[in-house]
Amino acid sequence: MKKQNSGNGLMMTGSFRSGGVTFYLRQGKVVGRVAHSSEKRSNTMAQFVQRQRMRHSVALWQRLKPCNPMFTEHKSPYYGFASFANRIQAVYLPKSGPLSNASLLLPGIPVSDGTLPVVKQWLGEVDGTAALLTNLKANGLRRGEKLLLYTAEQGLEKATPKVYFAVRSVKPSEMREVEGCMALVDNEFADNMKGWALVRTSDERCSPQTLVTRCEYYQQYTTDEALEAAVKTYGGITRS
Repeated sequence: MKKQNSGNGLMMTGSFRSGGVTFYLRQGKVVGRVAHSSEKRSNTMAQFVQRQRMRHSVALWQRLKPCNPMFTEHKSPYYGFASFANRIQAVYLPKSGPLSNASLLLPGIPVSDGTLPVVKQWLGEVDGTAALLTNLKANGLRRGEKLLLYTAEQGLEKATPKVYFAVRSVKPSEMREVEGCMALVDNEFADNMKGWALVRTSDERCSPQTLVTRCEYYQQYTTDEALEAAVKTYGGITRS
């Protein structure tokens, strides 16, 4: 087993365990699963929170992966995603039951990382219509560059909250010039159960982007009450 940390994320040969999740290589692909062991381990509240964050990151990746997200500066797309996703807001979910496999839409979920310039973007309005506003100048795309719009939507599968991801190409003609910059203007961007990220791409290169959203559904799983409820289902937390 060998692991090494670098500025580009985590590189691995063999397998390693972190935050209660075991990661290993299978036929050239990174596989993550919740680790089970009879070995007694340290489990402080800070460690519990980080394990909750990592477990949710794995759930998000499983939902995003079919959209073939680009993380070009990392050993694999998963490593790139995880290096960013493990920094976002922790959500607290129980060990078992419908909520144990939940995935939640949060602001800042990463969808890409690369060397092209980031597209700064935010939600607002244009002439009374909701819009995804950007700092991308009119005619600002270089030759060969294209735009991809990632959309995330918070939904339910039976009693379990799940995020649904989709991606599509965006033509410059779909965008509207607003004060010298380009925007996507549509009432869709008023939906408070969706999030978006506009990514610029060129062959195998892309810009680093994260989702912007109005969604607040996740907040009920970030409270002290949610944390305590999750802790009770695991037990064995060491409190200072």
